Amino acid sequence: MTKTEVQTSNETQVDSRTEAGSGTVGLGLALRQNSRYVMKRSTALLSRLEEALTGSYKSTYGIAVTRILIGFTGLGLLVTNFNSRHYTFGVGSAWNGEIAQPTSDFPQMWIFSLFHHVAATPWLFTLLYLALAGLAIVVALGWRTRLVLPFYLIFWISFIEVNDAAGDQGDNAYRMFLLAMLFTNSSMRWSLDSRRRRRNERAPRPIVQKYRWVPVTSHNLALVVLAFQVCAIYVSGGLYKAGGDPWAHGYAIYDPLQTAQFGTWPVLSDLLTTWGPLVVLMTWGSLTFQIAFPFLLFNKYTKIIALLGILSFHIAIGLLMGLPWFSLTMIAVDAIFVRDRSYRRVARKLSQLTGRRAGGGPHDLSDRNSVSKRDEDVTLAEKQTGQAPTSGANLTQGASRMSPTKVPRS
Repeated sequence: MTKTEVQTSNETQVDSRTEAGSGTVGLGLALRQNSRYVMKRSTALLSRLEEALTGSYKSTYGIAVTRILIGFTGLGLLVTNFNSRHYTFGVGSAWNGEIAQPTSDFPQMWIFSLFHHVAATPWLFTLLYLALAGLAIVVALGWRTRLVLPFYLIFWISFIEVNDAAGDQGDNAYRMFLLAMLFTNSSMRWSLDSRRRRRNERAPRPIVQKYRWVPVTSHNLALVVLAFQVCAIYVSGGLYKAGGDPWAHGYAIYDPLQTAQFGTWPVLSDLLTTWGPLVVLMTWGSLTFQIAFPFLLFNKYTKIIALLGILSFHIAIGLLMGLPWFSLTMIAVDAIFVRDRSYRRVARKLSQLTGRRAGGGPHDLSDRNSVSKRDEDVTLAEKQTGQAPTSGANLTQGASRMSPTKVPRS
C-alpha cells in the first residue's frame, strides 16, 4: 500500500468516526427533546386533572337531581308496599325463618339490626316504616342532607335486609349509590339547605377557606365512583346478555313481556311483540346502548344519543316489565352526566314558560333572567374559589379576588 493510499484510508476512518459521533449526538439531542416534551405534556395533564378534581364542584345540578330521585324512589317503594309490609318484611314473613335466623349478614350487625329486632312487633315495625318514609321525603327535599343521608342509608339497609328473598339487584345498586352520595355535596342546588345558606349570609372561616379543596375533591371523586359504577353495571350486564342465545338471536325481550310476572301491560306487550323485526330491533338496540354507553359519553353529540337511548331503555323496563323503582334508581344516577349549563338552560326556559302562563310581564321575566345570570356568576365564582358562594356577599368576595382583566366568561 502506498503512502497516499494509507493517508486516504486514515482520512476515511476519521470521517466515519466524526459522522458516527455527530449521529450519536443528534440521537441524544432528539431523545432529550422528546423526553422534555413528554414531561411537559404529562405535567400539563396532571395539572388539568388536579384542577378538575380540586378546583370546583362538578355536576352540582346533576347530583341534586340524583338526590331528589333517590329519595322519591325510596318513598315510592315504601308507599307501594305499605299494605303488604307485614307479609313481605314484618311478622307475616316469619314462615321463611329469617326472623329467627336471618339469611343475610346485615341483620347480625348491630348497626343494621333495628328493623330485624322489631319485625315481630307490628305497631313498632309500622312506626319505623313511616319514619323511614319520612327520611326519604327529607332526603328528596334536601334538608340537613349531610346529617340525614347517613341515617337514611342505615335505616334503608336495615329495612331491606329483613327479608333477603324480597330484595333484588336494584336494591344493591340503590345502597351502593347512597354510599357514594355520602361523600358528595348533593344539597348544593335545588334543596332546602341551599335556600337556608342563601338566607344566612356569612363569610367562610379562614380554616374552611384554606382546606376547601378537601370537600371539593371528595365530591368529585364520589362522582367518579358513581359514574364508574353505573357504567360497569351497563357494560357487564350487556356483555353477559350477549353470551346468551335469546339476545344473540334477537328475541330476548319477547319472553319476559309474555309472562304474567313481568308483562304488566298485556295489551301493550302484545302490540310491541307482534312484529318480529321490531322485537329484534329493540333487543339488539338495548344491548348496543348498554355496552357502548361509556364510550358514547366522550363526545357531546354521542352523549345525547346515549342518554336518550338509555332513558328510553329504563322507561320501557319500568312500564312494560313492572320495575319502576329499579329504572328510576338508574335514571337518577344517569342525571350526573348532564352538564350544569344544560340544567340551568332548562330551568330558565321553564321559569319563563311558567311566568308567561301565570301572566307575568316583562318585569317578572327580567327578574328571572337576573336570577339565571346570578347562577352563572355563582358558577364562575366556584371555578375561582372551589366552593359555592352562599350569598351575595360571598359572591362579591369571590369576585373581588379575580383579576378584572382576566375574568373568564361562563
